[in-house]
Amino acid sequence: MFGTDHGKRTKPSSLSSRKECSFWEGELREQPTDPQAQQEIINSIEEVYFSNDSFDIVKYELEKLPPVLSLQVMEEYRDKLKQQQAAVSKKVADLILEKQPAYVKELERVTSLQTGLQLAAVICTNGRRHLNIAKEGFTQASLGLLANQRKRQLLIGLLKSLRTIKTLQRTDVRLSEMLEEEDYPGAIQLCLECQKAASTFKHYSCISELNSKLQDTLEQIEELLDVALSKICKNFDINHYTKVQQAYRLLGKTQTAMDQLHMHFTQAIHNTVFQVVLGYVELCAGNSDTKFQKLQYKDLCTHITSDSYIPCLADLCKALWEVMLSYYRTMEWHEKHDRDEGTVSSSDGNNVIGAEETNFDRSYVQKKLEHGLSRIWQDVQLKVKTYLLGTDMSNFKYDDFIFVLDIISRLMQVGEEFCGSKSEVLQESIRKQSVNYFKNYHRTRLEELRMFLENETWELCPVKSSFSILQLHEFKFMEQSRSPSVSPSKQPASAISTTITLFEQYCTEGNPFEIQVNSKDDETEDVLASNGYESDEQEKSAYQEYDSDSDVPEELKRDYVDEQTGDAPVKSVSRETLRSRKRSDYNLNKVNAPILTNTTLNVIRLVGKYMQMMNILKPIAFDVIHFMSQLFDYYLYAVYTFFGRNDTFESTGLGLSSSRLRTTLNRIQESLIDLEVSNDTTGTLTAAEERKEKVPSPHLSHLVVLTSGNTLYGLAERVVATESLVFLAEQFEFLQSHLDAVMPAAKKPFLQQFYSQTVSTASELRKPIYWIVAAKAIDYEQMLLLMANVKWDVKEIMSQHNIYVDALLKEFEQFNRRLNEVSKRVRIPLPVSNILWEHCIRLANRTIVEGYANVKKCSNEGRALMQLDFQQFLMKLEKLTDIRPIPDKEFVETYIKAYYLTENDMERWIKEHREYSTKQLTNLVNVCLGSHINKKARQKLLAAIDDIDRPKR
Repeated sequence: MFGTDHGKRTKPSSLSSRKECSFWEGELREQPTDPQAQQEIINSIEEVYFSNDSFDIVKYELEKLPPVLSLQVMEEYRDKLKQQQAAVSKKVADLILEKQPAYVKELERVTSLQTGLQLAAVICTNGRRHLNIAKEGFTQASLGLLANQRKRQLLIGLLKSLRTIKTLQRTDVRLSEMLEEEDYPGAIQLCLECQKAASTFKHYSCISELNSKLQDTLEQIEELLDVALSKICKNFDINHYTKVQQAYRLLGKTQTAMDQLHMHFTQAIHNTVFQVVLGYVELCAGNSDTKFQKLQYKDLCTHITSDSYIPCLADLCKALWEVMLSYYRTMEWHEKHDRDEGTVSSSDGNNVIGAEETNFDRSYVQKKLEHGLSRIWQDVQLKVKTYLLGTDMSNFKYDDFIFVLDIISRLMQVGEEFCGSKSEVLQESIRKQSVNYFKNYHRTRLEELRMFLENETWELCPVKSSFSILQLHEFKFMEQSRSPSVSPSKQPASAISTTITLFEQYCTEGNPFEIQVNSKDDETEDVLASNGYESDEQEKSAYQEYDSDSDVPEELKRDYVDEQTGDAPVKSVSRETLRSRKRSDYNLNKVNAPILTNTTLNVIRLVGKYMQMMNILKPIAFDVIHFMSQLFDYYLYAVYTFFGRNDTFESTGLGLSSSRLRTTLNRIQESLIDLEVSNDTTGTLTAAEERKEKVPSPHLSHLVVLTSGNTLYGLAERVVATESLVFLAEQFEFLQSHLDAVMPAAKKPFLQQFYSQTVSTASELRKPIYWIVAAKAIDYEQMLLLMANVKWDVKEIMSQHNIYVDALLKEFEQFNRRLNEVSKRVRIPLPVSNILWEHCIRLANRTIVEGYANVKKCSNEGRALMQLDFQQFLMKLEKLTDIRPIPDKEFVETYIKAYYLTENDMERWIKEHREYSTKQLTNLVNVCLGSHINKKARQKLLAAIDDIDRPKR
């Protein structure tokens, strides 16, 4: 009001009277009037004097006094203060005087304002009075209602918030219920909504605590979700997995879920195999000792016993199948889900960013699943390999080992369908076990075969005429392999047009590794005929329908052997041949069942077992086929040793044993027969570096008698032995295509050589074996003696043949009767009877030539008598046998006619006919001496004979 300087720098506020003003005026007059000097004095005043009113000036000045007071100084300081005071007073006075007119004017305004305020006070009093009337009459009630309404609205909002808070705090209970119900997507959705709501009410202290609790709950749900995800690995459930995937998608952790899933599958494989093996180990241990739980899986596998090995393996594969099936169904779920999502996204393409993210997740999941296939299968292989190699299976029973192979074969099939794997790990491990097992098994089987052969009485094993090796349960696998289904499971051949994988077949129920309890029912056989004969109806059909071979299995048609070559015909047998067989076969009172022995049947069964193993485990196909060939080799060698080896008759030089047969027998003897071991039942393994197992040479049972003429020197046993070998060879021929299919390409030459040099020589054994019978069946020596008593230098042509012809024909008739007697015991097939007759006739004809070669003197009439005798022999002989032409007929006739040759013709004839012995040729020349050959010619012809004989020496 009095100016800025007055307000700031003038602190004395007690100037209230005129007296004081006049005082200051007196003082001011004494001071210089120079404004500048006055302002300098004011500026020299200490700042502290311009502070607030509570400042104690006296105290301040007293405190400033020095310790030693000086009057002069004090007076100077006092004067200075007075000057300052005077300057301030003058300044104040000047300011007051300067503002006085304004003061007077303002005072007038104040007076006027006072009057106005008094008037306003009266108006306000009247207004208040009126307002009180309005308040009492209207405002107090209405505005109270409005206030209460506003308060009500606020309380309603508060109640809603409180209810939301209450709901949020009760969320824990609902979340627990949802988790128990495994409604993971709902629980996560609820949790996320609660978190969103909690952020709205975070200004409440209770809600801030709830928010942290919800975060903990969300983490707990993730842990439970991970546990739920791990359950997928053993028992896939579509609804369960769909919930889990939805939950992970809500969390935005689809890729994390896939990583976790693969980790769980790996863990599931490890835990599954460990628990299965541990269960069997503890069960077999018979106590509750927990020491096994601390063992590594590899060490645990070594504690599996032989009895529990197969059930444990089956359970192991069943458990692993469940894991792989779960993975397969997981992939199926994702493929279907991706297709469905693709359809939805293509119809609604609004959210581009979301679609790109979904596609990225989908691609990641797909690659992860595809990569996981091989990883999981590799884990399965390694676990099963460890189990396989943990036990020595060399002493397992054959059926048990085949069952193991079948399980592993099925497992490898699963691997191929699962990820296209060739299962090299499994193949190598089972190959090791198989080779180890098979060597031991084969060794035992060879010893058993030797025992069978040494105890074999070569009796006929009665089988039905319709017998086929495919009826034996050991060959059932061949029928299965021919069915359209690739799967080894038993499927109706007509039911499947396209290949069905095991995963498709057992997707919803069942397990490909279930042990078939009733599998024995499938192995029933009906191959044996009752008492060696079949029913009357079958016998009747065998006679009446002899011309029809439509119902004869193709492999049995091969049982008939060509008359001339002794080999199996390529095409089916003609009706004419079948009709001729009716006349010649010595066993028309029985149906033409195959001739085989119990030993043959056992060898065939062994072959079937070997092929089963080979079919299941192709990597050891060569080893198996090699061992199969040894079975045949040993059987062939035994038959030859028992019935065909006879140095006396072999030295006749008739070429009964072909060079191929002799080579085969020598090879078998060198590679398979241990000649140093006599009666050692255990046998020894020699030439181990070449891995050639040898067995002792078998010995014929003492029950088999081959020296009795009444039985034609064991002809029945010889027929059974030889024809069973031929039958065995035919079965090998029948199986050749199957063996060739599994044989490694590099080893096929071995198989071809085995068939061309060994199997095909089986029928060649007929000649040396039946030659022995033919050589003993007819008394050729007696005939030579009778021929020696005949006079051949007769002078006239005789009309009556000699007695030795009748004696020889009687021998043949007796031989025919004995042959019929033998045929009552054993059917003698046409090839056998033909060979027997051929051998006998050939020996008889050669004996006749030998008898003629013993003649010292002979005339032309004598030669005519020889021709008469021989023609008589041929005429009667043709009534006894159907063999045409008569063997060695030309051999005799040519020898007789050679008597009439001239010198030059005889020399040429001698050089051309080397089939005659030196003695026979020499005798021919000597007999002709004097009739139409002189001594000089005789010397020349004898020299020619000597030249022919020389290379033989």
